[in-house]
Amino acid sequence: MDTAPNGTPDTALAAFVRGASLDAKTRARLRDAVPEEFFTYPGGLTAREHQALTYERLRGAGLAAPPAADLLADPPALCALLDRAAIADPALFHVMLLHYTLALGPIIRFGAGQDDTAAEDGAVGARESLESMQAAGTLLMTEVGRSNSHLSPRTTARHDPATGGFVLTTPDTRAAKFPTNTAHPAVAKTAAVYATLVHDGRERGVFVFAVPLRRPDGTVPPGVRIVPAPETTGLQVDYAAVLLDGVRVPYAAWLRDGARIDPDGTFHDPAGDPAARLTRSMGVAPPVWRAVISASAAITRASAGMLAAHSAGRTTLGRLAPRRPLTDYRNQQEAVLGALAAGYALTAVAAHVTAPRPTGPVGPTGASGGAGPDTAWAPWSAVDRDLALLKAAATAQAQQTVSACRVHSGAPGFAADERLNAYRGLTHAYQNAGGDNELILYDTARAMAALDRYTPPDPGGAPPGGGDLDSPRTPLFLLREAERRMRDRLQDRVDTALRGGGDAFTAWNGNLALAARTAAACADRIVLEICAAAAAAGPAELARVLHLHALNVVDRRAADLLDEGAAPPGTLEDVRAARRRACDALAPAAADLAAAFDLPAPVTAPTAFLTGP
Repeated sequence: MDTAPNGTPDTALAAFVRGASLDAKTRARLRDAVPEEFFTYPGGLTAREHQALTYERLRGAGLAAPPAADLLADPPALCALLDRAAIADPALFHVMLLHYTLALGPIIRFGAGQDDTAAEDGAVGARESLESMQAAGTLLMTEVGRSNSHLSPRTTARHDPATGGFVLTTPDTRAAKFPTNTAHPAVAKTAAVYATLVHDGRERGVFVFAVPLRRPDGTVPPGVRIVPAPETTGLQVDYAAVLLDGVRVPYAAWLRDGARIDPDGTFHDPAGDPAARLTRSMGVAPPVWRAVISASAAITRASAGMLAAHSAGRTTLGRLAPRRPLTDYRNQQEAVLGALAAGYALTAVAAHVTAPRPTGPVGPTGASGGAGPDTAWAPWSAVDRDLALLKAAATAQAQQTVSACRVHSGAPGFAADERLNAYRGLTHAYQNAGGDNELILYDTARAMAALDRYTPPDPGGAPPGGGDLDSPRTPLFLLREAERRMRDRLQDRVDTALRGGGDAFTAWNGNLALAARTAAACADRIVLEICAAAAAAGPAELARVLHLHALNVVDRRAADLLDEGAAPPGTLEDVRAARRRACDALAPAAADLAAAFDLPAPVTAPTAFLTGP
């Protein structure tokens, strides 16, 4: 395989993985911001020492990378930085994502610089502390005691006419903000706090406030109480619950997005009403979803590369055929190639979501880039249904692939290196973090049933090529047909329940399982459409590996395809036969497929400790 001047593989596949958005100089700067020393931790660290080193690395990366405002305005660059952090250390990715997108993001988007910059000294101070990396950013959004707490936080912010500022309060422990990464006693933290603004006896909607939670000397402001959570190995950050008891912040800490309170006490909000205000305040989510989708692709590629490295050249002692290469066995061959295919598929999705988006209707669901459907369970789909749904699909795919790679890597995948375990912890965490996947699916299904900014796939007629699964168009045809039929059945069942006198809760509560499957089918179809576009524009090798992923999606959706009559009996066996043929064609190129991921050396050496000093 040829290499480019910087030593990376120089193939069409490698170019696809790298993307075309960033120049070589920017890529080099982002690599330097997360050097290879960040890919491991010294032995013998306590949990707090481990966390302190994570934050030290966060600070170093932030100072070495381009300015935060530039990164937030350049999704491919921010995602490239976060991708490398995710591959190096999921905990570093998590705190970096929070710092940039959910602490600095609201300040830059909603805070100073809109109509009276000079008056926004408080927001400017918070921004400067975060951009200079003197403080780490954190998020106080979810409340521990109620589900769906994003819709109506019990934490309140009340305007104090005497000072012009606000008083923030969590009324009891059930309103405590959790989880937050705020427990480390020696790391300065500045938070974006989501609270319900109460003014003149009325709830005015959910707004964001910039609040220093811990000073550089480790002390906390009056009224701030931080309760460390028990240590966990799932995603190793300094979890804590935070309670606010009459915490006073200046008017400038209100990241008000154009809202204001006049000297006479009159409240103004361009959003118009509390529901619209919630959607606007949650408008910081798209950069989060892009980053999570892109990081899901990155750790899927890394996991696939680790499994490929583990399997390459490995022989078996099975008595059927002693000394037979491990990848001659179908189960291992399909696991390796399937993981590589998932890595390429999610890379296509990541490239799609980080590309510039038009202002009109976008995406296969027909959602607008500026608004989404009405929601019942969470605010996310109202912000951008396509991105929220693709976040759910990407994290689910990454979790499935990482878990399979760990199992197929045997004991080394579990014990010789923490990396696959850490990747698995990250994918599990982001099933809920960044918007709960199940709630996203439910709201998506509700919009699909109501045809709320959703257009069902066109009736497909006869399958292309008579349903030949070797045709790249057949899997997408089957997914479209199943989605359309599932949506119709979901709508009919909900409408029947409502006509029978049931209320909306009863109608939907009896159909949540079908709703989740319907929205998941929609997500899979969108992913396959994105992959089809990438395959059409890319090299032949890319088309072949993405077709293998499409076959695996059909396998995963087989129950729904058969149940809906979208595929005839025997389809599953046909899919498996087609997959065997696809793997036979791809097997000779497995090493090249993995090499094009251009993974840092520490990632693909799970038993490197054997050759260490």
